[in-house]
Amino acid sequence: MNVIRHTMSLVSLGVFQLGRRTRSQHFRGFLLGTGLGLTAFSSVTYAQAEAQNAKVNRKLDTSRFMAEPITDATVLLGDKANMRHRMELMIMEIQAEFCRALESEEMCGKKFQVDRWQREEGGGGITCVIQDGDVFEKAGVNISVVTGWLPPAAVQQMRSRGKDLTEGVKLPFFASGVSAVIHPRNPHIPTIHFNYRYFEVETPDGKKQWWFGGGTDLTPYYLDEKDARHFHQTLKSACDEHNTTYYPKFKKWCDDYFRIKHRSESRGIGGIFFDDIDSPNQEAAFNFVTGCAKAVIPSYMPLVQKHKNREYGNNERQWQLLRRGRYVEFNLIYDRGTKFGLYTPGARYESILMSLPLHARWEYMHEPKATSKEGELMKVLKNPKDWV
Repeated sequence: MNVIRHTMSLVSLGVFQLGRRTRSQHFRGFLLGTGLGLTAFSSVTYAQAEAQNAKVNRKLDTSRFMAEPITDATVLLGDKANMRHRMELMIMEIQAEFCRALESEEMCGKKFQVDRWQREEGGGGITCVIQDGDVFEKAGVNISVVTGWLPPAAVQQMRSRGKDLTEGVKLPFFASGVSAVIHPRNPHIPTIHFNYRYFEVETPDGKKQWWFGGGTDLTPYYLDEKDARHFHQTLKSACDEHNTTYYPKFKKWCDDYFRIKHRSESRGIGGIFFDDIDSPNQEAAFNFVTGCAKAVIPSYMPLVQKHKNREYGNNERQWQLLRRGRYVEFNLIYDRGTKFGLYTPGARYESILMSLPLHARWEYMHEPKATSKEGELMKVLKNPKDWV
């Protein structure tokens, strides 16, 4: 899809040629933005012009979201071809769909607390949290759409990944993404984490570098191989629709990334993880990320429904709390997203640390019996395996 840039300098023939290459709704937005009307297009009838204006002036149906968008709705509709705007609309839809799917499993009608916030340095976000639910002890689903200047620590981190960024100069950036961490009450329901994001950096010569990143991973407290296969197969199917090499590559990347190195064990049973996706082109990369984000609900909600009414005792609860302690260790020591958030001026710490569980436990020198169900999980965490 071509990106339409509002400009008054185009002559009618150039605009007409642009309109033939662009979807009608985007072209209509262009007409409104430039102020060009019937004098430039004698072939456009009055009725057609009225229809076009009605289309452009329609209001964004924000009722399907958890809150009003961060970017003004008229701006989002006026240039929907802009990748920044497309990503914002997509992540807001993912946030709302996932929140409502989670709410539907709560037995006493618990709803998300919705907190729409703004950032002085530019942009803002929408944080949605459930605490002390019947099914979800703590569940957070966030979106953020922020602009600003890259802090030096973030530039160094990106340079270490091969980004061609100059140190010692101010680099404006744009970042948007959706992230969620779900800590269920029942130890038989796994924790899930996902994050899908888009990033732009403007270099001193005025050029933009852009890329996508993200992934979805599962952290069970007790191993259910059917659950593991279902989860991984759903992600593999989402990847295979775009490139059959993606799943094995991003599955290994996930296993390597979500590794608690000082303990030589994985945080969970993996999933997919990727960063710096900027090929084969922006449209294809966006479609891939969208497909992965839409695979979250079918990969996870059947597991919630399967286990939410299972009985458990104090032993299972204490083991769940110990594993949550490992989750905290990874997030605070290794997770790049947490570090980037904390490094960024004007960071909203409550939203960044939303990923931490409501309750966790650390026990000195704890080691489960190898023959126990807890020991069975540890074997997989020490040695990741292929599930599909």
